[in-house]
Amino acid sequence: ASALGFAFVNLASPADATHFRAHFGGFRQWAARTSKVCNVSWASADQQGLEANIERYRNSSVMHGSVAEEHRPLYLDNGVPVKFLKKTKRLWPPHESFGLRAHSK
Repeated sequence: ASALGFAFVNLASPADATHFRAHFGGFRQWAARTSKVCNVSWASADQQGLEANIERYRNSSVMHGSVAEEHRPLYLDNGVPVKFLKKTKRLWPPHESFGLRAHSK
């Protein structure tokens, strides 16, 4: 199995975000053997906040039924998985080249 190696993390406060960035920026002590180094960066303004991220992904092709659950966004509240809001549009399956750009970098 292979992972794309990225995540969007929405933290509860600016202080939490600063602490997270200080801890994980440059992190490389993964449980699995890899040469990957964690790079932490701020999202663009339209991707800031929980609501913006839920709206971004609830109608995304990554939420289509053909995408395995372990490849979909995971929304946690205090470490407990929470279901995404229901879609408001028809979902199309991801394009066949989905993820290839990330793997080729």
